Amino acid sequence: MPHTELPASASVVIIGGGVMGLSTAYHLAQAGVRDVVLLERSELGSGSTCKAAGGVRAQFSDAVNIELGLRSLETFETFGETFGQEIDLHQVGYLFLLDRPEDVDAFEANVALQNELGVPSRMLEPAEAKRLSPLIGTDGLLAAAYSPRDGHCTPESVVLGYAGAARRAGARLVRDCEVTGITRDGSRITGVQTTRGPVATDAVICTAGAWSRECAAMVDVDLPVLPLRRQIVLTEPMPGLDPRTPFTIDFSTSLYFHGEGPGLLLGMSDPDETPGFKLGRSDSWLPRLGEAVERRAPALGAVGLAGGWAGLYEMTPDHNALIGEARDVSRFLYATGFSGHGFLMGPAVGEVMRDLFLGTPPPVDVTGLDAHRFDRSDTRPELNVV
Repeated sequence: MPHTELPASASVVIIGGGVMGLSTAYHLAQAGVRDVVLLERSELGSGSTCKAAGGVRAQFSDAVNIELGLRSLETFETFGETFGQEIDLHQVGYLFLLDRPEDVDAFEANVALQNELGVPSRMLEPAEAKRLSPLIGTDGLLAAAYSPRDGHCTPESVVLGYAGAARRAGARLVRDCEVTGITRDGSRITGVQTTRGPVATDAVICTAGAWSRECAAMVDVDLPVLPLRRQIVLTEPMPGLDPRTPFTIDFSTSLYFHGEGPGLLLGMSDPDETPGFKLGRSDSWLPRLGEAVERRAPALGAVGLAGGWAGLYEMTPDHNALIGEARDVSRFLYATGFSGHGFLMGPAVGEVMRDLFLGTPPPVDVTGLDAHRFDRSDTRPELNVV
């Protein structure tokens, strides 16, 4: 695809071409905002979006995250019809396996809140969890939480759908264009400097994922986002694999798996991982992965691995997103720090960013997610982070 010409000016510049930036660009352009320009330093979706496991869910512990997840699920369910792009959505459910009493108590409270907000989640006995996800072992399992509306889809297809729709609505998406600075006149933004030249603008929206802290520092705004590597592996084909296998998560170890083609996609957090822009794969976490598999999914013990990849989570201190507008710089908006659940919230957050930019009430009240919450110690950690 030929490169899009870099315009001399824009009404708003979006930095970052993952699902968050593309959803925002689409919703702004569709709402009639003219001269929307998105800048991506590489290829669209090449940051964290297309390295994601593809899970989509509304099972969270915080009401705002539940609402963002549920609203996004509604978009994913009609994505093909709305955007003309199929995303291979499999609503096989998310199944959280619980083996600690304190987790059971927390998830019972979470499910009650989710139900109040319209999420059809429920608690299960171990035997029912085993029926849903036959590959698991139930030794030590106390309970599980499940919502049949959750599932997984293909991030690359979501990127294509939003990119096409944003262009049709009039947004300009510029690839291979790295932002090197943001210019100001006092507290007012005047433009963006890039490797392909300057763009005059008085508004910037940062959706740069794990690179957002560096982006915000260009205007002396602190966004406490740290990059943290997460790795994923794929298994060899597994004859007889149930295509309705849920997105299954062993909550205490964070081991998870879901169907991917003829095999499974597996992942797990590594407690020894340190922050940094590490994009290469490492085998150091595989022994711990093997131990978790042997303990909770012994049926996978003999299955061979057939590749994988590494991507970056964008972590915040409370594992909740940063969504809002800077107080001391006009106008610098941001949507970042989703700590592993940005892809699945992209559709709803794009709507939120549109409304924050236009100064209208967003569909979900995200006031509590602004970056200033850390100044006032007003944090509420999200528990359902994998």
